[in-house]
Amino acid sequence: MGKGSEEGWRPRHAALSPLDRIPRSRTQALTRLAGLLSDLAAVAIASMLAYVGRSRLPVFSAVEDVTGSSLATGVLIALTWIACNAVLSAYSAREMGSGSWEFQRVAFGGMMAAGVVGIACYLMKYDLSRGYFLLLFAIGIPLMLIFRLILRRTLNRAHRRGVLQRRVLIAGTPQHIDDVVKVLTRESWLGYTVVGAMARVGWSADETPGGVPFVGATKNVVDLVEQYGADAVVFTEGSFPTSADFRRTAWELESLDAQMIVVPALSDISSQRVQVRPVAGLPLLFVEPPQREAAAHLSKRVFDLVGSAGLLVLFSPVFLITALVIWLDDRGPVIFRQTRVGLDGKEFTCLKFRSMVVNAEEVLKQIQHLNQADGVLFKMENDPRITKPGRFIRRYSVDELPQLWNVLRGDMSLIGPRPPLPKEVANYQSDVVRRLRVRPGMTGLWQVSGRSDLSWDDTVRLDLYYVDNWSMVQDLTILLRTFQAVFGRSGAY
Repeated sequence: MGKGSEEGWRPRHAALSPLDRIPRSRTQALTRLAGLLSDLAAVAIASMLAYVGRSRLPVFSAVEDVTGSSLATGVLIALTWIACNAVLSAYSAREMGSGSWEFQRVAFGGMMAAGVVGIACYLMKYDLSRGYFLLLFAIGIPLMLIFRLILRRTLNRAHRRGVLQRRVLIAGTPQHIDDVVKVLTRESWLGYTVVGAMARVGWSADETPGGVPFVGATKNVVDLVEQYGADAVVFTEGSFPTSADFRRTAWELESLDAQMIVVPALSDISSQRVQVRPVAGLPLLFVEPPQREAAAHLSKRVFDLVGSAGLLVLFSPVFLITALVIWLDDRGPVIFRQTRVGLDGKEFTCLKFRSMVVNAEEVLKQIQHLNQADGVLFKMENDPRITKPGRFIRRYSVDELPQLWNVLRGDMSLIGPRPPLPKEVANYQSDVVRRLRVRPGMTGLWQVSGRSDLSWDDTVRLDLYYVDNWSMVQDLTILLRTFQAVFGRSGAY
């Protein structure tokens, strides 16, 4: 990448003229409106259910009259509830669509509204039905969270289809810009569309190695945000020569309704491991040690034992039906046994329902050139080795169920990295060997994030993230997301 003087820096993709300015997208306004309407619908439904429940449920006394007191104040309670959510920034478009903060603020908003209404009724000596009050918030808070979850799923699907996109400018060095663009492209549900890149004064290039066109210099970020109608600006490493330049840019962006996002040099580090502490006026990031050792603790093993035993009993009818179907298809073996590598490189026999022809390894030699994977794995969407029953059981991951016995024995865990083959481990680079620091799992981040659609690099990245950032909460989240991935339509072949 060549460099030039400050006066001579000119992007080959010239910036838009004032007459060609792009109006800012209405994505944030529409997102906020959708959240508001969702909450109003939840409060309205909860009010009706609370009224019916207070009037008809036998657990409540029939003495109180809810018609006059409760219904008359329903509108005021709804407005108070919405106001509490607004105070807690529950309608911030920047928080909606990803992360857990949105749900936390909605839950806190409901509790705040309950407190405000309760205190106001007490101070004003207003005779509000206690049964109605209890049912309203007991029903309303969970219902509002469910509506928000439905709204999030709807927004994510819209983003994947290219609807309600937020335009983004990215500043930094070409390599860092491409790294961010790769993530935003892969995670299309976030809804970011990159409209251009910005570089420090001195860079002279047409576009980044990844093909993102340079539209101007970082020092002109305010003009570029207005010209391209950007909803957000992402600053990566190398965006500014000094911290003073960054500070001045932050001041300039205060006048614009554009989100400022800073990508730190740290990557694939769980937020639970990072703490920001001001030291001598500097916001330092303190990173806690990885939790990979905690993944071997007694709590996880107990979770695996109880979970695998319970699932073995629960799916016993599925075991019998699947075994019968596989045997009737070609009279071959029902269980496929394969040597895999587990904790600390120890080999074990992994069990699966056979989903391929009996001579699958011989056929593999003939079709090896058709491999669609970019790493050490063999992946083929229409693999001729798969039998008719095999396509169904692989589609819904039924072939993995015998691994519950591996979990019970201690060879595997319910959640963890994918168990690799010995020949795959032989080709591992030094960093990838860290996957073997925990027991392999029946499911993991690799499955709930794309399954077979993931590239080898993405699979490794997710597995290493899991190893370094393990927590029981994460395990439970992955387990719940697994059901969605299994019954989804993509990535299983």
